[in-house]
Formats: sequence, C-alpha cells, structure tokens
Amino acid sequence: MPLNSSLNAARRSRELAEVRDLVVDVLVVGLGATGAGAALDAASRGLTVAAIDAHDLAFGTSRWSSKMIHGGLRYLARGQVGVAYESAVERGILLGRTAPHLVRAQPYLLPLGPAVSRRREALVMAGYRIGDGLRAAARTPRRLLPGPARIPAARALALAAPLDRRGLRGALLSWDGRLTDDARLVVALARTAAALGARVLTRCRALEVTGDGAQVRDELTGDSFAIRARTVVNATGVWAAGLHPGVRIRPSRGTHLVLRPRTLPGLTAGLHVPIPGEGNRFALVLPQPDGRIYVGLTDEPVDGPVPDVPQAPEQDVTFLLGVLNSVLETPLRRADVAGAYAGLRPLLAAEGRTADLSRKHALLTSRDGVVTVVGGKLTTYRRMAEEAVDRAVSVGGLDAGPSRTARLPLVGAAGAERGAPDRLTGRYGGEAGAVRALMAAEPWLAEPGPTGVTGAELVWAVRHEGALDVDDLLDRRTRIGLVPEDREAALPAARAALDYRPA
Repeated sequence: MPLNSSLNAARRSRELAEVRDLVVDVLVVGLGATGAGAALDAASRGLTVAAIDAHDLAFGTSRWSSKMIHGGLRYLARGQVGVAYESAVERGILLGRTAPHLVRAQPYLLPLGPAVSRRREALVMAGYRIGDGLRAAARTPRRLLPGPARIPAARALALAAPLDRRGLRGALLSWDGRLTDDARLVVALARTAAALGARVLTRCRALEVTGDGAQVRDELTGDSFAIRARTVVNATGVWAAGLHPGVRIRPSRGTHLVLRPRTLPGLTAGLHVPIPGEGNRFALVLPQPDGRIYVGLTDEPVDGPVPDVPQAPEQDVTFLLGVLNSVLETPLRRADVAGAYAGLRPLLAAEGRTADLSRKHALLTSRDGVVTVVGGKLTTYRRMAEEAVDRAVSVGGLDAGPSRTARLPLVGAAGAERGAPDRLTGRYGGEAGAVRALMAAEPWLAEPGPTGVTGAELVWAVRHEGALDVDDLLDRRTRIGLVPEDREAALPAARAALDYRPA
C-alpha cells in the first residue's frame, strides 16, 4: 500500500487538525461495514475522503451479525432472485479476492430428525442445489465453496456429536461463507481506506449534516468544528433518519446466545435448526474460531427510539435455547448461556413482519444533496458502498473513475496463507508475522488471556487498529467482552496495552 494503514491516537489527532483546513471530496458519516466500505471505495478512486463516527469502528450493527457471508438462499425462497444473486457474487469476491484471510467456507448441517418431514427435506435440498447454481453463476470456484450433500446419521454425528440420535436418519450438508469476525472486517476496511489516504476519525459526532459538509463534535474533547465537503454520504444504518428525516427505517432485533468453549463438545459444523411453525426459517448454531458457539437468530420488530447498544431480552434467550434444545441429546440450561448480544437490522419500512421484509438496499438523495444508503445486509456492504459513491460522484460532479473495490485486497489479505491453522493467521492474515514478532518483545505480551487473545494483540490494536480505550479493545477488536466474566478478567491486560511503552 502506498500509505500507512495504521490507525492510532496520534494519527487521529493529526488528521483532526488537517480536516479543519480542507474541503474533502467525500465526507462519510458512519463507520460500520457500509460506511467504511464507502470510504475505501471513494479513496480508491483517488478522491479525498473524511470518514467519521460518533463512537468506534463497527460500534453499531456491523459487530452484532451472525458472522455469516451468505449466498442469499433465504431470499431465493421468497422469489428475490436479484438479491440472492447479488449476495452470491459478493460472497465470492470476499472469499476469493478481497478478504480470504477473514472469510472461509463453513459447513452446516440440517439434522433430519422426526420434526423434518421427507417433503421438507426434499424442498430444502432443492433449495441448496439452486443455491449451488447461484455459486456457479457467480463464478465462485468449488474449491472455495463445496456443494451440498445428504449424509448418513453416522457422519452427521461425527460432525455434530451433541445431536439427538433418536430418530436421526441423517443430515443435509451445505456450505456458506463465514467471517472470522465482523468487526475485524470493518477494521480491515477502514485501515485499507486509510492506506489510500482517507482520514478515518472515530469519536467524532455529526451534529448537523448538509450537502456541503457537517458540523462535528470531538467526543473526546467536546470541541466542535466544521468539515467541509463537496459531497456527503450518510451510512449510519438504523440511525440514518437522525440525519435524513425522510428515511423510514423499521429496525428488526436479532439476538444471539454465546456459549463457552466445550459447551457442545464434538460440534465442528454449524447447524441449521428448524424453527417450529416456520416453513422457511432456521436458527443458526455457529462454532467460532475461539471455541465459543453463537446461537441465533431472532427477528423481532423494534419500536421507539433506537438505542446505541441494544439489549438481548430474556424472552429471546428462552426462545433460542428452546429451539436449540429441540435437536440436542442433552438439553442445555439457562446457566449454560455465558452471554448474549443483540443487533438491529436497518430494514426499509414496509407492511408485514420484519422477518419477511426484503434485504434490498436503497439510495436516497436529499434536496441539498446528502446521499443516504439504507437497508441491505453485511454480505453486500461492498456493493452498497460502491453505489453510494457512484451517486455521490454524480451529485457532486466529481472527477472519478469506476469502483475498484471488487479486486482490491484488504489489509492482511496479501501474504495470507489460505487454510493455515494458526489462530493469528485467521485474524491477521499477512500481518500475523508482525503480531508474532511483537509477542517476543516482553513475556506478558505472549501470554494468552480469555479466548486465547494475547497482550501483543491488544497492543497491536492500539498501535495499528485505532483502539482508543478498553471498550474498543475488549468489545470490538477482540470480542472478549461478549462474555462478562471474560471481560472482567481481561481488563488489566487491556489497560496495560493502552499504557504500554517499549522498554
């Protein structure tokens, strides 16, 4: 990369001073996946970019997903062929070109127990095969994403030992994309944008936005100032209406449970678990690289003010635990749930249940020229960002070529060894060697804490990934904080990382 990709407090201070004296081509408000993707897209076209967020990278919806990069099979079942194809194309781009270190193929089993009729089995397998056809149409190689199959009970139990054996006649095996961590994808996007010259500024709240910039407050100092811009992109997701009152969002809450490692011993594949009474909805059981297991996903409408950090209500926890237990030989108890998290999907308002709303995205342009991108989903963030920048270029009459991001590797993708078993390689890709070198500096930097995260990884996040406080380190850069007890145990290491100065 031609410029430094490191984000840190010193760079933030320097660039905060710079933006006061500039008129940037594009100001992006919101640093989730779509906003960070828009900053990267614009910077890669040679445009000058400032990107701000009131909180941190991936503070909102982008850290609360299922960590899936999927091909849109659920949308096919509703006849949304365009959305499904777009998802399959974007999944292939991430798997094969832009983020192969962060996105891998994940196997999933649909257990064929007594609750799944032969007819439903046939319908689901037909859907899997159509989804595999989408993979082929999107030109994603089979080596990156294997095809579906029906497997016997013995093999299903070898991949998922906790399954209830009673009446199990086998399983449907399918494959889809899985992120190592959704927040790490956003960090990689922001750092890649920074390497191309974008000024990425967290803790900067947009107080007022117009077509020629924004009045901004530095949340660390309270200082207010203006950022002048030729065009503005509002990528604030479920909070978009706060900057563009004409936007109609109908948020939907998705809750996940977090199980500790070894809670379901012998589970190496993900699970699709049928939700009773729902013909085309499944709960997901997702083993994570750190050994934890996520169980989701609810789909409940949310009314009233949008909170900064949604809470997982107890009824969601009870519901998901019940669905999971329907396929387990030994049911789990409430005490087995170590943590829970909830995120809000920024669905476009429409009639009907939130579970049935389209995941299409939309571009809206205000009278004064602010471009707002809303709707969509994590898998298609790049396409959403590309279209938002295309619109901004048109609105602002900017001199810029077409998007380059479909072939632009993110930070860490270069030099990453595909399929390497090392935990650091799966999180840092080609930068894993530099993190290992940092571990050798002092003994405490090599000591693993909760989920195996070392002190060196925390220091790396401060030096290179824009982490400014313990919340950034534990809740977004590492996700230790998803389990409260683990978060408490990791606090001393996080504080030491923020204060670390080499001897």
